[in-house]
Amino acid sequence: MQELQHVPVALERCIDLLSPSIEKAIAERGVAVVVDATLGMGGHSKAILAKFPNVRIIGFDRDLTAIEIAKRNIGPLLERLTIVHEVYDQIGSVLEELGIEHIDGALFDLGVSSMQLDDAQRGFAYSQDAPLDMRMDQSQGITAQEVLLTYERGALIRILRAYGDEKFAPRIVDNIIEAREENRLSSTKQLADLIKESIPAPARRTGGNPAKRTFQALRIEVNQELAVLERAIPASMDALVPGGRIVVMAYQSLEDKIVKSFFTKACTSTTPRGLPVELPDTAAKFQFVITGSESATESEILENPRAQSMRLRAIEKVAA
Repeated sequence: MQELQHVPVALERCIDLLSPSIEKAIAERGVAVVVDATLGMGGHSKAILAKFPNVRIIGFDRDLTAIEIAKRNIGPLLERLTIVHEVYDQIGSVLEELGIEHIDGALFDLGVSSMQLDDAQRGFAYSQDAPLDMRMDQSQGITAQEVLLTYERGALIRILRAYGDEKFAPRIVDNIIEAREENRLSSTKQLADLIKESIPAPARRTGGNPAKRTFQALRIEVNQELAVLERAIPASMDALVPGGRIVVMAYQSLEDKIVKSFFTKACTSTTPRGLPVELPDTAAKFQFVITGSESATESEILENPRAQSMRLRAIEKVAA
């Protein structure tokens, strides 16, 4: 059985940020609806449900193992949680199916979870030998091994450069192609060793494990993480009521850049600069709750080193 004791990153801060929207909805309508776009093991949802008896949560997760753990963790509070086995870019269609017109808050805890990283057989970790899977939803989709065995050279180089910022991508890909032709590319260890051999010795001495960038790039490609995020953020913004808030935690720069771009655009007036008044229909529909971003506290990083790269952003809808 998976370990159930897990304290999510920035738990209290996320609840603090969402609380004004939840309290406003409860005061006005008697109930608040919140989307937990990345349910995981249910830590954030459990805390919100426990604090607010009049909250209903719609929890999304593509990982069936995580869903089962979340059910056990949340226990008696499950009656107010609707669990959806879907990728979170399906927010719009799922809410429509459930007959929910608007939501009062949305929470995104992006990236691969601690549970997925710690389960060696999932293939996310380069430090443990396992099949090259990397799917967040193991019930469907293409695996990392299938990507490595079927993608053309140019496509593989593009993925490693775009999603991993890997400057030695051509070398690595040429060795991948050679290895796959010789049928010796089926495990995380084989791939990690290949990457190490592909990178010059001086470059291997800095920047941590040389496999980190390639593994990240493959994981993003397998799960289409950036494309999903680019669809999900505007969908959640559209579903939000005025006064509602979106809180996002990102753990790598590519995700954070997407979130920052959407939030900045939403919080910016389109009235041309220099005009003395705001033109009709040009005022920003959102405002920043946090100026810029926040990071995890020192105590959180000590408790969970993976929190070190976290960037927290939040916006509030001010107009329909």
